[in-house]
Amino acid sequence: MKIFHLSDLHLGKRVNEFSMLEDQEYILTEIIRAADEERPEAVVIAGDVYDKAVPSAEAVELFDRFLVRLSKRGIRTFVISGNHDSPERIAFGGRLMDASGIHMSPVYHADVQPVTLTDEFGKVNFYMLPFVKPANVRRFFPDEELATYTEALRRAVAEIRGDRGEEAGNPEPAPAEMEQGDLAPEPAPAETEPGELAPEPAPAETEPGELAPEPAPVENALSESAALTFRNDERNVLIAHQFVTGASRSESEEISVGGTDNVDASVFDGFDYVALGHIHGPQNVGRETLRYCGTPLKYSFSEAGQVKSITVVRMGPKGTTEVSTLPLVPRHDLREIKGRYMDITAKAFYEGTRTDDYLHITLTDEEDILDAVGKLRTIYPNLMKLDYDNARTRSGGDFTVSEKMETLSPLSLFEEFYEKQNNRPMTEEQRAFVEELMNGMASM
Repeated sequence: MKIFHLSDLHLGKRVNEFSMLEDQEYILTEIIRAADEERPEAVVIAGDVYDKAVPSAEAVELFDRFLVRLSKRGIRTFVISGNHDSPERIAFGGRLMDASGIHMSPVYHADVQPVTLTDEFGKVNFYMLPFVKPANVRRFFPDEELATYTEALRRAVAEIRGDRGEEAGNPEPAPAEMEQGDLAPEPAPAETEPGELAPEPAPAETEPGELAPEPAPVENALSESAALTFRNDERNVLIAHQFVTGASRSESEEISVGGTDNVDASVFDGFDYVALGHIHGPQNVGRETLRYCGTPLKYSFSEAGQVKSITVVRMGPKGTTEVSTLPLVPRHDLREIKGRYMDITAKAFYEGTRTDDYLHITLTDEEDILDAVGKLRTIYPNLMKLDYDNARTRSGGDFTVSEKMETLSPLSLFEEFYEKQNNRPMTEEQRAFVEELMNGMASM
Protein backbone atom coordinates (compact mmCIF):
# COMPACT_ATOMS: atom_id res chain seq x y z
CA MET A 1 0.00 0.00 0.00
CA LYS A 2 1.26 3.44 -0.95
CA ILE A 3 0.52 6.39 1.36
CA PHE A 4 1.20 10.11 0.91
CA HIS A 5 2.09 11.69 4.25
CA LEU A 6 1.36 15.45 4.46
CA SER A 7 0.94 17.87 7.35
CA ASP A 8 0.93 21.51 8.40
CA LEU A 9 -0.75 23.01 5.35
CA HIS A 10 -1.49 26.15 7.40
CA LEU A 11 -4.04 27.28 4.84
CA GLY A 12 -4.71 31.00 5.08
CA LYS A 13 -1.29 31.76 6.54
CA ARG A 14 0.42 35.12 6.04
CA VAL A 15 4.22 35.33 6.08
CA ASN A 16 5.63 38.79 6.81
CA GLU A 17 2.21 40.20 5.84
CA PHE A 18 2.23 38.40 2.47
CA SER A 19 -0.82 36.16 1.88
CA MET A 20 0.24 32.63 0.94
CA LEU A 21 -3.15 31.51 -0.41
CA GLU A 22 -2.19 31.55 -4.09
CA ASP A 23 1.03 29.70 -3.32
CA GLN A 24 -0.91 27.18 -1.24
CA GLU A 25 -3.41 26.59 -4.03
CA TYR A 26 -0.51 26.05 -6.42
CA ILE A 27 1.26 23.52 -4.17
CA LEU A 28 -1.96 21.58 -3.51
CA THR A 29 -2.37 21.26 -7.27
CA GLU A 30 1.21 19.96 -7.45
CA ILE A 31 0.30 17.36 -4.82
CA ILE A 32 -2.71 16.30 -6.90
CA ARG A 33 -0.43 15.95 -9.95
CA ALA A 34 1.94 13.81 -7.93
CA ALA A 35 -1.02 11.68 -6.80
CA ASP A 36 -2.05 11.18 -10.43
CA GLU A 37 1.45 9.93 -11.22
CA GLU A 38 2.12 7.87 -8.08
CA ARG A 39 -1.45 6.69 -7.49
CA PRO A 40 -1.39 6.32 -3.68
CA GLU A 41 -4.19 4.43 -1.99
CA ALA A 42 -4.26 6.90 0.91
CA VAL A 43 -3.31 10.46 1.83
CA VAL A 44 -2.64 11.38 5.44
CA ILE A 45 -2.82 15.01 6.63
CA ALA A 46 -1.32 15.10 10.13
CA GLY A 47 -2.81 18.31 11.52
CA ASP A 48 -2.64 22.08 11.19
CA VAL A 49 -4.86 22.10 8.14
CA TYR A 50 -5.49 25.79 8.80
CA ASP A 51 -3.31 28.50 10.28
CA LYS A 52 -6.07 29.69 12.62
CA ALA A 53 -8.77 27.99 14.66
CA VAL A 54 -11.31 30.19 12.84
CA PRO A 55 -9.99 30.09 9.27
CA SER A 56 -10.94 32.51 6.51
CA ALA A 57 -13.64 31.56 4.03
CA GLU A 58 -10.98 31.45 1.29
CA ALA A 59 -8.90 28.94 3.26
CA VAL A 60 -11.93 26.70 3.89
CA GLU A 61 -12.91 26.81 0.21
CA LEU A 62 -9.36 25.89 -0.81
CA PHE A 63 -9.30 22.86 1.47
CA ASP A 64 -12.77 21.83 0.31
CA ARG A 65 -11.60 21.82 -3.33
CA PHE A 66 -8.54 19.78 -2.38
CA LEU A 67 -10.61 17.13 -0.57
CA VAL A 68 -13.07 16.90 -3.47
CA ARG A 69 -10.23 16.32 -5.94
CA LEU A 70 -8.81 13.54 -3.74
CA SER A 71 -12.23 11.95 -3.28
CA LYS A 72 -12.96 11.97 -7.03
CA ARG A 73 -9.75 10.01 -7.55
CA GLY A 74 -10.84 7.39 -5.05
CA ILE A 75 -7.99 8.22 -2.67
CA ARG A 76 -8.82 7.54 0.97
CA THR A 77 -7.90 10.65 2.95
CA PHE A 78 -7.25 10.90 6.70
CA VAL A 79 -7.28 14.31 8.40
CA ILE A 80 -6.58 15.11 12.04
CA SER A 81 -6.70 18.46 13.82
CA GLY A 82 -3.47 20.15 14.94
CA ASN A 83 -2.74 22.78 17.56
CA HIS A 84 -3.67 25.56 15.10
CA ASP A 85 -7.02 23.95 14.23
CA SER A 86 -10.36 23.86 15.98
CA PRO A 87 -10.94 20.12 16.63
CA GLU A 88 -14.70 20.64 16.51
CA ARG A 89 -14.53 22.34 13.11
CA ILE A 90 -12.27 19.63 11.67
CA ALA A 91 -14.60 16.94 13.04
CA PHE A 92 -17.78 18.56 11.68
CA GLY A 93 -19.55 16.35 9.15
CA GLY A 94 -16.98 13.60 9.54
CA ARG A 95 -19.42 10.69 9.60
CA LEU A 96 -21.09 11.94 6.44
CA MET A 97 -17.76 12.39 4.70
CA ASP A 98 -16.75 8.81 5.53
CA ALA A 99 -18.99 7.74 2.64
CA SER A 100 -16.79 9.76 0.25
CA GLY A 101 -13.56 8.25 1.54
CA ILE A 102 -12.67 11.40 3.50
CA HIS A 103 -12.06 10.59 7.17
CA MET A 104 -11.91 13.49 9.63
CA SER A 105 -10.71 12.87 13.18
CA PRO A 106 -13.38 13.32 15.84
CA VAL A 107 -12.69 15.47 18.88
CA TYR A 108 -10.53 13.36 21.21
CA HIS A 109 -12.72 11.09 23.35
CA ALA A 110 -10.27 8.37 24.49
CA ASP A 111 -11.80 5.64 22.32
CA VAL A 112 -9.86 6.20 19.07
CA GLN A 113 -11.36 3.93 16.44
CA PRO A 114 -9.38 2.68 13.43
CA VAL A 115 -10.27 3.00 9.79
CA THR A 116 -9.16 -0.16 8.02
CA LEU A 117 -8.01 -0.50 4.42
CA THR A 118 -6.90 -3.73 2.80
CA ASP A 119 -4.39 -4.71 0.13
CA GLU A 120 -2.82 -7.93 -1.09
CA PHE A 121 -0.98 -8.32 2.24
CA GLY A 122 -4.02 -7.86 4.47
CA LYS A 123 -5.29 -5.05 6.66
CA VAL A 124 -3.80 -1.63 7.34
CA ASN A 125 -5.40 0.08 10.34
CA PHE A 126 -5.27 3.88 10.51
CA TYR A 127 -5.63 5.46 13.98
CA MET A 128 -6.31 9.22 13.99
CA LEU A 129 -5.12 10.90 17.19
CA PRO A 130 -5.73 14.67 17.03
CA PHE A 131 -3.50 17.13 18.86
CA VAL A 132 -4.08 16.82 22.60
CA LYS A 133 -2.84 18.52 25.76
CA PRO A 134 -2.62 16.71 29.11
CA ALA A 135 -5.92 18.29 30.19
CA ASN A 136 -7.71 16.80 27.15
CA VAL A 137 -6.60 13.29 28.12
CA ARG A 138 -6.86 13.72 31.90
CA ARG A 139 -10.62 14.35 31.82
CA PHE A 140 -11.15 10.77 30.60
CA PHE A 141 -8.87 9.28 33.26
CA PRO A 142 -9.63 11.35 36.38
CA ASP A 143 -7.88 8.87 38.70
CA GLU A 144 -4.53 9.34 36.94
CA GLU A 145 -2.26 12.36 37.33
CA LEU A 146 -1.07 12.71 33.70
CA ALA A 147 0.73 15.99 34.36
CA THR A 148 3.10 16.02 31.37
CA TYR A 149 2.62 15.65 27.64
CA THR A 150 4.58 12.38 27.69
CA GLU A 151 2.37 10.92 30.42
CA ALA A 152 -0.81 12.05 28.67
CA LEU A 153 0.21 10.76 25.26
CA ARG A 154 1.50 7.50 26.71
CA ARG A 155 -1.93 6.96 28.27
CA ALA A 156 -3.80 7.91 25.09
CA VAL A 157 -1.66 5.64 22.92
CA ALA A 158 -1.84 2.79 25.46
CA GLU A 159 -5.63 3.03 25.20
CA ILE A 160 -5.35 2.58 21.43
CA ARG A 161 -3.05 -0.41 21.76
CA GLY A 162 -5.09 -1.95 24.55
CA ASP A 163 -2.25 -1.68 27.12
CA ARG A 164 -4.68 -0.65 29.80
CA GLY A 165 -3.06 -2.09 32.89
CA GLU A 166 -4.95 -2.94 36.07
CA GLU A 167 -6.47 0.48 36.59
CA ALA A 168 -7.81 0.81 33.08
CA GLY A 169 -11.51 0.35 33.49
CA ASN A 170 -13.88 2.30 31.29
CA PRO A 171 -12.08 5.28 29.69
CA GLU A 172 -15.26 7.24 29.16
CA PRO A 173 -15.73 10.31 31.35
CA ALA A 174 -18.78 11.19 33.36
CA PRO A 175 -21.84 11.79 31.16
CA ALA A 176 -21.69 15.52 31.80
CA GLU A 177 -18.31 15.74 30.12
CA MET A 178 -19.32 13.60 27.21
CA GLU A 179 -21.14 16.15 25.11
CA GLN A 180 -17.90 17.13 23.35
CA GLY A 181 -17.29 13.61 22.19
CA ASP A 182 -20.80 12.37 21.60
CA LEU A 183 -19.85 10.80 18.30
CA ALA A 184 -17.71 8.17 20.01
CA PRO A 185 -20.00 6.80 22.67
CA GLU A 186 -22.89 6.49 20.19
CA PRO A 187 -21.32 3.61 18.31
CA ALA A 188 -20.22 2.13 21.63
CA PRO A 189 -23.81 1.15 22.38
CA ALA A 190 -22.91 -1.32 19.78
CA GLU A 191 -24.72 -3.62 22.08
CA THR A 192 -27.59 -2.88 19.78
CA GLU A 193 -26.02 -4.84 16.99
CA PRO A 194 -28.72 -3.69 14.73
CA GLY A 195 -26.66 -1.04 16.03
CA GLU A 196 -24.69 0.62 13.33
CA LEU A 197 -27.83 2.61 12.65
CA ALA A 198 -28.26 3.51 16.29
CA PRO A 199 -26.41 6.82 16.01
CA GLU A 200 -28.90 7.92 13.38
CA PRO A 201 -32.24 6.73 14.74
CA ALA A 202 -33.72 10.19 14.61
CA PRO A 203 -33.09 10.98 10.96
CA ALA A 204 -33.90 7.49 11.34
CA GLU A 205 -34.27 5.28 8.49
CA THR A 206 -34.80 8.27 6.23
CA GLU A 207 -33.13 7.60 2.91
CA PRO A 208 -30.48 10.33 3.37
CA GLY A 209 -29.70 8.86 6.77
CA GLU A 210 -28.28 5.61 5.50
CA LEU A 211 -25.14 7.31 4.12
CA ALA A 212 -23.62 7.98 7.52
CA PRO A 213 -24.04 4.56 9.12
CA GLU A 214 -23.51 2.59 5.91
CA PRO A 215 -19.79 3.23 5.33
CA ALA A 216 -18.94 2.76 8.99
CA PRO A 217 -19.28 -1.03 9.07
CA VAL A 218 -17.37 -1.34 5.79
CA GLU A 219 -14.05 0.18 6.76
CA ASN A 220 -14.34 1.48 10.32
CA ALA A 221 -14.23 -0.68 13.41
CA LEU A 222 -16.84 1.55 15.00
CA SER A 223 -18.67 -1.17 16.88
CA GLU A 224 -15.64 -2.38 18.84
CA SER A 225 -13.36 -0.57 21.26
CA ALA A 226 -9.83 0.18 20.05
CA ALA A 227 -8.45 -2.10 22.74
CA LEU A 228 -10.28 -5.03 21.18
CA THR A 229 -9.44 -4.20 17.57
CA PHE A 230 -5.68 -3.45 17.86
CA ARG A 231 -3.72 -6.40 16.54
CA ASN A 232 0.05 -6.59 16.55
CA ASP A 233 0.04 -9.05 13.67
CA GLU A 234 -1.62 -6.45 11.40
CA ARG A 235 -0.09 -3.25 10.03
CA ASN A 236 -0.96 -0.25 12.15
CA VAL A 237 -0.52 3.42 11.27
CA LEU A 238 -0.83 6.18 13.85
CA ILE A 239 -1.48 9.78 12.77
CA ALA A 240 -0.54 12.33 15.45
CA HIS A 241 0.34 15.99 15.88
CA GLN A 242 2.77 16.50 18.76
CA PHE A 243 6.37 17.57 19.41
CA VAL A 244 8.52 14.47 19.81
CA THR A 245 11.70 14.99 21.83
CA GLY A 246 14.74 15.28 19.58
CA ALA A 247 13.03 16.88 16.58
CA SER A 248 14.49 20.12 15.16
CA ARG A 249 12.18 23.13 15.20
CA SER A 250 11.73 26.06 12.81
CA GLU A 251 10.91 29.70 13.56
CA SER A 252 7.40 29.39 12.10
CA GLU A 253 6.26 26.91 14.76
CA GLU A 254 4.66 27.66 18.11
CA ILE A 255 7.13 26.88 20.90
CA SER A 256 6.20 26.07 24.50
CA VAL A 257 8.29 27.65 27.23
CA GLY A 258 10.82 25.20 28.64
CA GLY A 259 9.91 22.46 26.17
CA THR A 260 6.89 21.44 28.25
CA ASP A 261 5.18 20.02 25.15
CA ASN A 262 7.88 17.37 24.56
CA VAL A 263 6.70 13.79 24.07
CA ASP A 264 9.14 10.91 24.40
CA ALA A 265 9.53 8.90 21.19
CA SER A 266 9.02 5.60 23.04
CA VAL A 267 5.36 6.55 23.44
CA PHE A 268 4.79 5.61 19.80
CA ASP A 269 6.35 2.14 19.88
CA GLY A 270 4.27 -0.67 18.44
CA PHE A 271 3.13 1.06 15.24
CA ASP A 272 4.42 0.18 11.79
CA TYR A 273 4.41 3.86 10.80
CA VAL A 274 3.77 7.03 12.79
CA ALA A 275 2.75 9.96 10.57
CA LEU A 276 3.62 13.06 12.57
CA GLY A 277 2.69 16.70 12.13
CA HIS A 278 3.68 19.88 14.00
CA ILE A 279 7.37 20.23 13.06
CA HIS A 280 7.92 22.12 9.80
CA GLY A 281 11.20 20.54 8.70
CA PRO A 282 11.03 17.02 7.19
CA GLN A 283 12.86 14.57 9.48
CA ASN A 284 12.87 11.18 11.14
CA VAL A 285 12.93 10.93 14.92
CA GLY A 286 15.04 7.98 15.99
CA ARG A 287 13.75 5.67 13.29
CA GLU A 288 12.62 5.98 9.69
CA THR A 289 9.04 5.04 10.51
CA LEU A 290 8.59 7.78 13.13
CA ARG A 291 8.54 10.77 10.83
CA TYR A 292 7.62 14.40 10.33
CA CYS A 293 6.92 15.11 6.67
CA GLY A 294 7.24 18.88 7.18
CA THR A 295 5.26 21.67 5.54
CA PRO A 296 4.64 21.66 1.78
CA LEU A 297 5.82 25.31 1.67
CA LYS A 298 8.47 27.33 3.50
CA TYR A 299 6.86 29.53 6.15
CA SER A 300 9.93 31.18 7.68
CA PHE A 301 13.45 32.08 6.61
CA SER A 302 14.82 29.49 9.02
CA GLU A 303 13.43 27.00 6.47
CA ALA A 304 15.14 28.64 3.47
CA GLY A 305 17.65 25.81 3.14
CA GLN A 306 15.08 23.02 3.40
CA VAL A 307 13.76 20.99 0.47
CA LYS A 308 10.01 20.60 0.91
CA SER A 309 8.50 17.31 -0.17
CA ILE A 310 5.77 14.70 0.05
CA THR A 311 6.72 11.74 2.21
CA VAL A 312 5.80 8.53 0.39
CA VAL A 313 5.27 5.44 2.55
CA ARG A 314 5.17 2.00 0.95
CA MET A 315 3.85 -0.72 3.22
CA GLY A 316 4.55 -4.28 2.17
CA PRO A 317 3.99 -7.32 4.37
CA LYS A 318 4.05 -6.75 8.13
CA GLY A 319 7.48 -5.42 9.13
CA THR A 320 8.47 -4.06 5.71
CA THR A 321 7.90 -0.33 5.38
CA GLU A 322 9.82 1.87 2.95
CA VAL A 323 9.94 5.66 3.19
CA SER A 324 10.96 8.04 0.41
CA THR A 325 10.25 11.62 -0.65
CA LEU A 326 8.94 13.47 -3.70
CA PRO A 327 10.33 17.05 -3.90
CA LEU A 328 7.79 19.88 -4.17
CA VAL A 329 8.70 22.90 -6.30
CA PRO A 330 6.84 26.03 -5.14
CA ARG A 331 5.40 28.85 -7.23
CA HIS A 332 7.71 31.23 -5.36
CA ASP A 333 10.70 30.00 -3.39
CA LEU A 334 11.63 31.62 -0.09
CA ARG A 335 15.32 32.64 -0.23
CA GLU A 336 17.98 34.76 1.44
CA ILE A 337 20.42 37.11 -0.30
CA LYS A 338 23.36 38.92 1.27
CA GLY A 339 25.72 41.54 -0.13
CA ARG A 340 26.38 45.19 -0.88
CA TYR A 341 23.52 47.23 -2.31
CA MET A 342 25.41 48.01 -5.53
CA ASP A 343 26.21 44.34 -6.06
CA ILE A 344 22.68 43.07 -5.36
CA THR A 345 21.12 45.64 -7.69
CA ALA A 346 23.58 44.98 -10.53
CA LYS A 347 21.86 43.37 -13.52
CA ALA A 348 24.59 40.76 -13.79
CA PHE A 349 23.74 39.62 -10.25
CA TYR A 350 19.99 39.06 -10.64
CA GLU A 351 19.64 38.34 -14.36
CA GLY A 352 18.37 34.82 -14.91
CA THR A 353 17.30 34.37 -11.29
CA ARG A 354 13.77 34.15 -9.84
CA THR A 355 13.49 37.80 -8.83
CA ASP A 356 9.82 37.26 -7.83
CA ASP A 357 10.76 34.80 -5.06
CA TYR A 358 10.05 35.73 -1.45
CA LEU A 359 13.29 37.26 -0.24
CA HIS A 360 15.15 38.22 2.91
CA ILE A 361 17.93 40.58 1.85
CA THR A 362 20.80 41.47 4.15
CA LEU A 363 22.85 44.50 3.08
CA THR A 364 26.46 44.70 4.19
CA ASP A 365 26.90 48.43 3.40
CA GLU A 366 28.26 50.47 6.29
CA GLU A 367 25.94 53.36 5.39
CA ASP A 368 22.17 52.88 5.41
CA ILE A 369 20.63 53.11 1.94
CA LEU A 370 17.88 55.72 1.65
CA ASP A 371 14.50 54.03 0.89
CA ALA A 372 16.30 50.71 0.44
CA VAL A 373 13.10 48.64 0.56
CA GLY A 374 11.38 50.73 -2.13
CA LYS A 375 14.40 50.67 -4.40
CA LEU A 376 15.02 46.94 -3.97
CA ARG A 377 11.37 46.11 -4.68
CA THR A 378 11.69 47.59 -8.17
CA ILE A 379 13.88 44.53 -8.86
CA TYR A 380 12.65 42.11 -6.20
CA PRO A 381 8.88 42.77 -5.88
CA ASN A 382 8.35 40.14 -3.15
CA LEU A 383 11.03 41.40 -0.78
CA MET A 384 9.72 40.34 2.63
CA LYS A 385 12.48 41.40 4.98
CA LEU A 386 15.50 43.73 4.94
CA ASP A 387 18.39 43.70 7.42
CA TYR A 388 21.89 45.17 7.67
CA ASP A 389 25.02 43.31 8.65
CA ASN A 390 27.85 45.78 9.28
CA ALA A 391 30.10 47.11 12.05
CA ARG A 392 27.20 48.98 13.60
CA THR A 393 24.81 46.03 13.79
CA ARG A 394 27.53 43.63 14.93
CA SER A 395 28.52 45.90 17.82
CA GLY A 396 25.27 45.06 19.54
CA GLY A 397 24.25 48.67 20.07
CA ASP A 398 25.15 48.78 23.80
CA PHE A 399 24.84 52.43 24.76
CA THR A 400 25.83 54.12 28.03
CA VAL A 401 25.27 57.73 29.00
CA SER A 402 28.44 59.84 28.94
CA GLU A 403 29.63 60.85 32.37
CA LYS A 404 30.61 64.25 30.90
CA MET A 405 27.18 64.89 29.41
CA GLU A 406 26.75 68.18 31.25
CA THR A 407 30.09 69.57 30.03
CA LEU A 408 30.06 68.35 26.41
CA SER A 409 28.59 70.41 23.60
CA PRO A 410 25.59 69.09 21.64
CA LEU A 411 27.90 68.42 18.70
CA SER A 412 30.32 66.41 20.85
CA LEU A 413 27.45 64.42 22.35
CA PHE A 414 26.15 63.63 18.88
CA GLU A 415 29.64 62.57 17.78
CA GLU A 416 29.89 60.22 20.76
CA PHE A 417 26.43 58.80 20.06
CA TYR A 418 27.23 58.29 16.38
CA GLU A 419 30.47 56.46 17.16
CA LYS A 420 28.78 54.12 19.62
CA GLN A 421 25.96 53.38 17.23
CA ASN A 422 28.10 52.89 14.13
CA ASN A 423 31.28 51.59 15.73
CA ARG A 424 33.37 54.27 13.96
CA PRO A 425 33.78 58.07 14.23
CA MET A 426 32.08 60.62 12.00
CA THR A 427 33.95 61.87 8.95
CA GLU A 428 34.88 65.55 8.68
CA GLU A 429 32.19 65.99 6.05
CA GLN A 430 29.53 64.45 8.34
CA ARG A 431 30.72 66.56 11.28
CA ALA A 432 30.50 69.77 9.23
CA PHE A 433 26.98 68.85 8.05
CA VAL A 434 25.73 68.17 11.60
CA GLU A 435 27.36 71.32 12.93
CA GLU A 436 25.69 73.42 10.23
CA LEU A 437 22.36 71.75 10.96
CA MET A 438 22.65 72.39 14.70
CA ASN A 439 23.68 76.01 14.20
CA GLY A 440 20.67 76.53 11.96
CA MET A 441 18.35 75.02 14.59
CA ALA A 442 19.86 77.17 17.33
CA SER A 443 19.17 80.36 15.38
CA MET A 444 15.50 79.54 14.83
